[in-house]
Amino acid sequence: MTSLHIRRVRKRSLGAAALAAGLLATFLAAGPAVATPDPGELAPGGSGRAGLSSGEGRESAPGEIPGQDEIVHSANIKPLANIPSADPGVINTDLAFQGKYAYAGNYNGFTIYDIGNPKAPKTVTQVLCPGGQNDISVYGDLLFLSTDSSRSDDSCNSVSQPATEKSSWEGIKIFDIKDKKNPKYIKSVETACGSHTHTLVPGSRDLYLYVASYSPNEAFPDCKPPHDGISVVKVPKKSPTKAAVVAFPVLFPDGGNPGGPVNPGVTKTTGCHDITVLPSKNLAAGACMGDGILFDISKPEQPRVIDRVQDNVNFSFWHSATFNERANKVVFTDELGGGGGATCNEATGPNRGADGIYDITGRGDQRKLVFKSYFKIPRLQADTENCVAHNGSLIPVGGGRDIMVQAWYQGGISVWDFTDSTRPKEIGYFERGPLTTDALGLGGSWSAYYYNGHIYSNDIAKGFDVLRLDDWRTVSARWVQLDRLNVQTQPEYH
Repeated sequence: MTSLHIRRVRKRSLGAAALAAGLLATFLAAGPAVATPDPGELAPGGSGRAGLSSGEGRESAPGEIPGQDEIVHSANIKPLANIPSADPGVINTDLAFQGKYAYAGNYNGFTIYDIGNPKAPKTVTQVLCPGGQNDISVYGDLLFLSTDSSRSDDSCNSVSQPATEKSSWEGIKIFDIKDKKNPKYIKSVETACGSHTHTLVPGSRDLYLYVASYSPNEAFPDCKPPHDGISVVKVPKKSPTKAAVVAFPVLFPDGGNPGGPVNPGVTKTTGCHDITVLPSKNLAAGACMGDGILFDISKPEQPRVIDRVQDNVNFSFWHSATFNERANKVVFTDELGGGGGATCNEATGPNRGADGIYDITGRGDQRKLVFKSYFKIPRLQADTENCVAHNGSLIPVGGGRDIMVQAWYQGGISVWDFTDSTRPKEIGYFERGPLTTDALGLGGSWSAYYYNGHIYSNDIAKGFDVLRLDDWRTVSARWVQLDRLNVQTQPEYH
C-alpha cells in the first residue's frame, strides 16, 4: 500500500492557535429545515484562544450567552487539558479508545493520543490520509477509517474526484496500529455510496463492519438508487487483508420515509447515517435519515428489522442512537440543519434538533420502540453558533440509573439524566462562547465520550479536550475500567 505521511509530535504548546476563517452560508431557511448531513464541505471558523488552562472557566448565569471563546462550565465539571488542533482549518470528528490511547479522526486522517495521564495527554502520531469524515474504530492491532468523499483512488495520497467518475473510490481503510508511532495502511474495501460511518460487530473468528452511507444518484456509477440498506464488511481476525463486502441487507424494502413534500422538513430515507450495536443482546439501533429502527443482529450478515419508527413532526434527520445499560431504552438524535445550523435558540424551540427518548417494550420479535419525550440542552446559544444534538455515550453508573454525556457542537458538552424517560434533565455542562459574533461559524464538540473516569471531546476547531466529572450521581462509573471503547459498539458495562 502507499506509504503514509506521519508526523510525530513530542512537544506542543497549549497556547493560542490561529483558526482558519470559515464562515458558513445560511443553513436554515424560513420554515422547517431539511438536514444537510454533517458539515463536510465547510471549514472551522473563528478566532481567539484554542487552548485552556486547568481549572479555567466559570458557571454561566441563566439565559447568558458567554463571550467569544469564553469557557463556562457547571461546578461538577472541571476542564483538565486541551491539545489544540495541529491543522486548525481541518474538521475534527469521531473518537475511539483502546488501553491508554485515544484515536481521533479528522477530515485529513487521524491522530493518536496518549491519555495515560489525562491531565497531560500527549500527541503520539498524526497520520495524513484525507477522506471525510474519517469515522474511526479500533480492535486489537487494527484501526478502521470511513471514507465518504469521492477520491481519485484508495491511497492516502488521493485527491478529490467527482463521484460521476467510475474510477472514483470511497469505502473502508484498514490500518495496522501495533506500532503506535508508525501505523501501516494494509487494506481498503470499496463500499456502495462510500462509508459515512461504520460500526464494528465483534465475532469469535471474524469482525464485521456495518457500513452506513446514503444519498445515491443516478449519475454516480458506484452509488445508484435504490440504496435502502447497509454494506456488511467481513474482516477475518487472522487475515485482515482478506476483508471484503459479504452482504448488502435491505432494511427498507418499501423505500423508507419519503421525506418532503409528503413529510415537509423531513429527510428522505436513502440509507442509514449511523448504527449502534449491543452485541451482548444481539440488538442494534439504526438512525436512518427519516427512520429509526431496532433490529436483530444474531446473524451478523443478515440483520433483521424488528421495529421501525418515524417522527414527521419534530425530527428532520435521524442521526445516531444510544442504548441504555438495561437495553430497554434508545436515545435517538436529530441533526436538524446537518450540524451547520444555529438550532439551539428560541426560534427553533425545545423539540427540534433534540434527542428523542424511546422505551423498548415487549419481547423478541414483538419489541416496540415507544416514544416518551425529547431532551435538548436548556442553555440557549447565539444565532452565530452551530448547535444541534450530536455524538455521545453512556456514563456507566449502573444501579438502574441512565446518564449520558453528549456533544452539541457549539452548544458544548452536556451531561444529562434520562432515568425517567419522560423527564430528562441536564446535570452538567461545558462549553465555549461563540467562535464568531458577526456571522454563523462552524465549531464545537463533534464527539464527547466517557472513558475510564474522564470525558474526552474532539472539538471541530479547538482540538482535543479532557474533562473531569465530579458528581455523586456518576461516581460509581469510576469503577468501570474498559480495555477498549468504540462507542457505537456498546459494551456490557456491568
